[in-house]
Amino acid sequence: MTDLWNTPERRALRTAVEQFTVREITPHLPQWEDDGQLPRELHAATAKAGFLAVGYAEEVGGAGGDAIDACVVTEAMLEAGGSTGLQASLFTHSIAVPHIIDAGARHLLDAYVRPTLAGDMIGSLGVTEPSGGSDVANIRTRAVRDGDHYVVNGAKTFITSGVRADFVTTAVRTGGDGPSTQGARGISLLVIDKGAPGFTVSKSLRKMGWHCSDTAELAFDDVRVPVENLVGEENGGFYLVMQQFVGERLGLAVQSYSTAQRALDLAVAYTRERDTFGRPLITRQVIRHKLVDMHARTAAARALTRQALVRSLETPKTDPSLILDAVTAKNVSVAAVEHVVHEAVQIFGGMGYMRESEIDRHYRDARILGIGGGATEVMKDLSAKLLGY
Repeated sequence: MTDLWNTPERRALRTAVEQFTVREITPHLPQWEDDGQLPRELHAATAKAGFLAVGYAEEVGGAGGDAIDACVVTEAMLEAGGSTGLQASLFTHSIAVPHIIDAGARHLLDAYVRPTLAGDMIGSLGVTEPSGGSDVANIRTRAVRDGDHYVVNGAKTFITSGVRADFVTTAVRTGGDGPSTQGARGISLLVIDKGAPGFTVSKSLRKMGWHCSDTAELAFDDVRVPVENLVGEENGGFYLVMQQFVGERLGLAVQSYSTAQRALDLAVAYTRERDTFGRPLITRQVIRHKLVDMHARTAAARALTRQALVRSLETPKTDPSLILDAVTAKNVSVAAVEHVVHEAVQIFGGMGYMRESEIDRHYRDARILGIGGGATEVMKDLSAKLLGY
C-alpha cells in the first residue's frame, strides 16, 4: 500500500519545513516568548516559503494540497523545535478563514482570505466570551440590524492573535435568546475590522503557556459593521462554526502527538548524554521503560489521528462517525502529550524545570491542548452521545 505520508512530494515538503524551522524559527523562539507575540514579518516569510497556506485551494489564494499536507507541515515544524504556541499564532487563519471560504462570498474572499493566506493580514476567530466557553449556542454578543449595518455590542475573551489581528471573524447573536437548542438558531458570523470605531482590545492576557502567542480580550461598543461583512446567511453561523470543529480538533490532535514526539526525542537525546553514578542514564531500566511507554502512547495517538485525517478527506464534516473520530483522536492525543511531557521533565530533572530548557516550554504549552477546541470533559460527553451511551 502507498504510504500517504511518505510520497516523494511530502518527504520534500517535510524536509523543507524542517529546514525553515531550524533556520527561521527556533533561534528566535525564546525572544518571541519574552515578547509575548510573533513578528508580523514571520507570516510573510512563511507564506513566501510556501508553507502558510498549505491545505487551502489555489482558487482562494492557498498553496494547494489537502489535510494530509497540512498535517505534514505541522508535524515537521513541531518535531524540528517549534511549539504549539507558535502554531496557534502563526496559523490562526486556520480557524479565522475557513468559515469565509465555506460561505463563498467573493468580496470577502478577496478582502480577507487572500491577503491572509499571502501573509499580508492576520485574522482571528472571536467565539468565546467572558460568560462562557464551550457553549457556542449561548453567545451574548449582540448584533442589531440598522439599515446597511449591524450594530455590535459585547465582549470576547481568550482570542488567539487578538492583539495583532487585522480582523476578527466574530460570532454574534442576531436571533432570539433561549436554551442552547433555540439559541443556536440565532447565531451569525460577522467579519469585524480591527480599526472599526468602538472595537478595542480591552486587555492583552498573560498565560501559563503559549507565551509567543498573543491572546486578547475584545470589547465591542456600538461597533457598526457593514451588512456585506456577514458570513453566509443571517442566523446560520452556528452551523458554520460546528462544521469547522472537526478540522480544528484534528489539528489539535496533530499538535499534541507531534509535541509528544519532540519531547520524546529530546528526552532520548538527554538520557544518552547524561551520566548518573558513572553510567549513561539510558542504561537504567526504569528510564528505558519510561521511554518505551512514551513512544507507545505517541505512536498510538499518531496512528489514530492519521486514520481520522484520511477519513476526513472523503467524509462530510457533519457525519457523526467523523465527528466521533475527531473527538476521540483529540482526547487520546492530548492524554499522550500530557503523559509524555510530564515524564520528559522528570527525566531531565532540575534542568527540565529551567526556563531556558526547551522541554519546559512544551510542558507549559501542552496544558492548553485539553482545553482549546472543546475541553476534554465536553469531548467525552459528546462521545457518549455519539456512541448512544
